[in-house]
Amino acid sequence: MGKFAKWIGGGLGWAVGGPIGGILGFVIGSVVDGSATARQGMPVTAPGRQTTTGGYVMSLLVLIAAVMKADGKVMRSELGYVKAFMQHNFGAEAATEATALLRDLLKQTIPVTDVCRQIERNMDYSSRLQLLHFLFGIAQADGAVDPEEQRLIAHISASMGISAADLQSIMAMFVKDTGYAYKILEIEPTATDEEVKKAYRSMAMKYHPDKVTYLGEDFQKAAKEKFQKVNEAYETIKKERQIA
Repeated sequence: MGKFAKWIGGGLGWAVGGPIGGILGFVIGSVVDGSATARQGMPVTAPGRQTTTGGYVMSLLVLIAAVMKADGKVMRSELGYVKAFMQHNFGAEAATEATALLRDLLKQTIPVTDVCRQIERNMDYSSRLQLLHFLFGIAQADGAVDPEEQRLIAHISASMGISAADLQSIMAMFVKDTGYAYKILEIEPTATDEEVKKAYRSMAMKYHPDKVTYLGEDFQKAAKEKFQKVNEAYETIKKERQIA
């Protein structure tokens, strides 16, 4: 059983119920071979509010499928981008298994708003921020974030209960325009040097990889990329202002 299968075998938790569970159906069995519970589309552990790695991965893949379908077509190149993204973050074996499951998910009708509300009710805020970061990463995999993808991700963000400021912060990590560094730190260019320092400390705490430690080393490693963007934004502003 590969890494991806072990994630699922560890339990889907609350993700087995509601709209996410309905979408998953029996597709899990096409990826996780040799597991009776997987073939039945059920988790090993009983559903609960605690987010498991399996539940997190399934939530991510369902949302990725929704974003990929945002412009009305799914290209083979997009699947390649997703596989490369998954491989970079989680390794080749997990990427192959995730891509196989994603192909099945792309055939499903995804009630995005309902899925996001289920996530909001059951997943902590830091983990939802990481989901949003993943989605922008996938959307930008071909070099640019498509306007339709951007609109859908904004809708996903609002439906998951993420603040407008946090959406703009994460989007600025991928869509760099004038003042992007300030947007990442959620401050205005008119902020004082002391306000810049305070904002950095606040964002560093909010995006710290330790916030998603419970999801395991792979996801904590991926969260470090988001954390690094905060550090880079701060260093950019410090350089511009010659802050010691």
